Amino acid sequence: MDEKLPATARDGVSRDRTSSLITVSVVVDGDTIHRAAAALRTALVGRPLTCFESPVLEGPRPAIGRIVERVESHGKHLEIMWDDGLVLHTHMRMSGSWHLYRAGEQWRKPMHQMRVAIVVPEWSAVCFNAPVVETYREFDRHRHPGFGRLGPDLCKPDADLDECVQRMVDYHDGSTPVGEVLLDQRVACGVGNVFRSEVLWACELHPFTAVDALTDLDRAQVVRAAARMLRSNLESFHRVTAPAVPGGLAVYGRNGQRCPRCGDTIEVRRMGEHSRLVYWCPGCQQRRDAEPAASPDGPSTVMDPHPAAAKYLADLPWRRHDPLAG
Repeated sequence: MDEKLPATARDGVSRDRTSSLITVSVVVDGDTIHRAAAALRTALVGRPLTCFESPVLEGPRPAIGRIVERVESHGKHLEIMWDDGLVLHTHMRMSGSWHLYRAGEQWRKPMHQMRVAIVVPEWSAVCFNAPVVETYREFDRHRHPGFGRLGPDLCKPDADLDECVQRMVDYHDGSTPVGEVLLDQRVACGVGNVFRSEVLWACELHPFTAVDALTDLDRAQVVRAAARMLRSNLESFHRVTAPAVPGGLAVYGRNGQRCPRCGDTIEVRRMGEHSRLVYWCPGCQQRRDAEPAASPDGPSTVMDPHPAAAKYLADLPWRRHDPLAG
């Protein structure tokens, strides 16, 4: 029989600030998952499973005593593999996180948020709030509905960038905005919401430009820029894409501020099925410009519609145009 979870896990949130903890931040990009996978790899690989708990698991449970062989990341996906070919797949999306604790340390999140707990000698790896938790056999990988179509992982130095470019060329719906295509892990793994905005700014591309309106050079520049940014941030907790800009980011999170390149005012809008925010500069990201499609939600998709925000934007000395400012 497998061991029970440590009593410290059932005690709830710890007040111990010295815990050896690895987490995936709320804004999840491939570089963050890559660092989490590296930490889990060090703790788990080569050690036998002594306890496994998952209240939401879809698929077979790993057997107690099986050895963890590999831990890998693919964009926002994290996989843990045992020596019998069983693969645990977790997808972080916007809410998931992996924590790593030494034996006896208390969890920093409550028990009811736990989705997976893996215990090996000396370590416990706990996944909280991940929307997708499932297992499948490694020999069935190409029959798995999602993984058979994943694109190359841009965090890896040997990623096939030409294949990513070709997947953009062959994208199933050419009218899809490039800002949405960048987040599609079937094109390339690793690009999250932060890098999506930063890559398009670096390439001077409007985020609502249809992917089939891009030239081959555009697509190649986007893929190369994404790979370069992700790899340069693998060892850093704070993402930096524009070192000369305070905070290290050119447009992400800087709505209403000056563009560091042209001085126009950075804008933000919700995009795609999950209404995630995309930031861009209308002054210098005009290549193959496209107006954002009308949303069924109306004006609520535009940020800061309050009259105070409109007055603030209208009073900016460098402001040239803005729908909120009139």
